[in-house]
Amino acid sequence: MGLMTPEEYKNSLNDGRVVYYKGRKVEDVGTDPDFTCCVETVAVDYEMAENPQYKDLAVVYDEELGEDISRYYYIPRTGEDLLKQLDLIIKATEIGEGYIPLAHDIGADAMNAISITARSMGDAGKIYLERIENYRTYLKKTDKCVVAAVTDVKGDRHLRPSDPNQAHPDFNLRIVEKRDDGIVLRGAKVHITGAAYCHEFFAIPCRALGGPEESDYAVAVAVPANAKGIRQIVRPFHGNISDLEFPLERKTRRMHTDSLIIFDDVFVPWDRVFLCGEWKYAATTVYNFALMHRRTGCAYRIPMSEQMLGLAVAIADYNGVANAPHVREKITEIVIYLETLTALARSACLDYVEHAGIPVPNPITTNIAKYHFAHNYHKVIEIIQDLAGGLLVTAPTYKDWMNPETHDDIDKYLKAKPEVSTENRLRMFDIIRRLTSGDTETICLHGEGSPFAERMTIFMEARKIMAKCKKLVEEQAGITH
Repeated sequence: MGLMTPEEYKNSLNDGRVVYYKGRKVEDVGTDPDFTCCVETVAVDYEMAENPQYKDLAVVYDEELGEDISRYYYIPRTGEDLLKQLDLIIKATEIGEGYIPLAHDIGADAMNAISITARSMGDAGKIYLERIENYRTYLKKTDKCVVAAVTDVKGDRHLRPSDPNQAHPDFNLRIVEKRDDGIVLRGAKVHITGAAYCHEFFAIPCRALGGPEESDYAVAVAVPANAKGIRQIVRPFHGNISDLEFPLERKTRRMHTDSLIIFDDVFVPWDRVFLCGEWKYAATTVYNFALMHRRTGCAYRIPMSEQMLGLAVAIADYNGVANAPHVREKITEIVIYLETLTALARSACLDYVEHAGIPVPNPITTNIAKYHFAHNYHKVIEIIQDLAGGLLVTAPTYKDWMNPETHDDIDKYLKAKPEVSTENRLRMFDIIRRLTSGDTETICLHGEGSPFAERMTIFMEARKIMAKCKKLVEEQAGITH
């Protein structure tokens, strides 16, 4: 089969999965009006594979299978392969208007992290490596949409997962039973973007584990979204798309949701188990997933940063202040922000390193890129909000604009630059509010790991560089040891 069509993807979601949204149970995610925008966003990946304009980017010919497969399920071999993946995510996010499609990308990050872990375990990892590569072949053949279920709810964060002082032991996903035919899992994962309308998800640890007493938490598996015992409670990004003040005329709109995934004694057969009790290797899985996921995060945040620059340029123009020297200086700051992120993300791919024989983006450069984006994001938002002015939060609503009794007053008094219509100015305020909302700020700060997590990784990875530089100045100072 190889590649799934967009329609096949949409139709496949009616599979009995248990999803709750805004207080109700969703019967069919694929056709539910509240999920249309989400499903259409994921479908971008499948549309790109069919489009001759993007096929070279989205698809790779697999010689072993003798057919085309998604590039995401192809193991990279060179820096150019990593760069192609980066460019694919960037283009897909551009088509998704700032939303990464999610059909394959983050799930593929988890799959490669698990593969690296298995390769790092020596003989003990051979059975896991065989299973994960068999599962990769299954994904190549079926083109399933897979996301990563990583973050545990954690409970009292001051306490370890196995600490008896935790209110219960299920704050982190754990093994509660081992059977001849597989294992049984209990717990919950949170912040899982796209889980409600994917086919399957990889569940992996989200932290290093402290010892044998935490071996039940060392588990990595692949689970269908409709598996017995799985239920999801879903929250939308930025509120419901239908709540937009100024409606979009085009048919296709974009949005994603996040899920709280409950594992209520979920059975997983052994061929879908890729880590089972090897607590020392939880950290290896987490580290490699975080590295590749941050590369993915940098990729889709390049189009987001282009949106930020576009907002600043547009609202400065619409307000009639684009040529003011201090405004041009502010816009230049966003140009530097965007181009620095782009250069770092591309450099990380070309200056790759190998982990267990698999090329991965340069860890230092990748974490600097992600840190640069998150650390400076609020400064960019401040610039945009400053350029927009107070009407960003006080302008009348779309219903007032449509009311014949108030329309003319709004049209007359909220116009600024003569050649820009009042409606277009109000629409620009509306999109600024949506793209710079509190939801987006939190995602940009904490997605793929907090800025402090990136700084910790940068320091850890830079120890050899620091030692080299220290030795350099000691030699120049005539210091010997």
